[in-house]
Amino acid sequence: MEPQKAGLIDRTTGIQAEDVHAWFDRLHALRGISMTIPERKVTAIIGPSGCGKSTFLRCLNRMHELVPGARVAGRILLGEEEIYGNGVDPVVIRRRVGMVFQKANPFPTMSIFDNAAAGLHLAGERNRRTLETVVEQSLRAAVLWDEVKDRLQKPGTSLSGGQQQRLCIARALAVSPEVLLMDEPASALDPASTLRIEELARDLAKDITIVIVTHNMQQAARVSELTGFFLDGELIEFGPTNELFTRPGDRRTEDYITGRFG
Repeated sequence: MEPQKAGLIDRTTGIQAEDVHAWFDRLHALRGISMTIPERKVTAIIGPSGCGKSTFLRCLNRMHELVPGARVAGRILLGEEEIYGNGVDPVVIRRRVGMVFQKANPFPTMSIFDNAAAGLHLAGERNRRTLETVVEQSLRAAVLWDEVKDRLQKPGTSLSGGQQQRLCIARALAVSPEVLLMDEPASALDPASTLRIEELARDLAKDITIVIVTHNMQQAARVSELTGFFLDGELIEFGPTNELFTRPGDRRTEDYITGRFG
């Protein structure tokens, strides 16, 4: 069934990173990252382990600062708003910029329904009809509704790994984010589930800005329109995915893509 997203996504927004630096105490993890992430496209971030991919992703919705001793410098604009500006509420930013993690993390004590509605509950929504409507819409958007509609009161952890990840995507979508960050969302899944997550990312990009971190270059090539290559905390190259993979402008990008390192 075709996903139904009407009413879920109110608006979508691009992100502009300008000279972004990030630290973990004294460790300088990101060094001067500048890139424009356009709205309603899938942008992939690739690079070897420890290169700063996930750190950058967490800077985009102010999750990096939750780590003790972590800090960020530079500017990140969500639309026209500087997300690290004075008086900006990080909780609101994290609602506008949702995130799905490498390991599916449904709340273990909650039902499928309550997992999907968790963000709405935190935002103070109590109207049962509204909750039911948005939960159905978000589960449809995550291409999960037909699989779970008859067992919504079962635990979220009763689902398969791929279904749990789609439930987490539904949970993020329920609060109408403008951007969805996906941190290696399929790395722990089987090939069939991976394909469904990739198809879902491409479909969601019709209505929402998607940024996906992946260690799988074939996945980046399949799912994204733009790709950034990170190395040692720096953005080495950023551009259309086809060009970066077929005609990289930097020798380090070519070496990584061809498997010479990483």
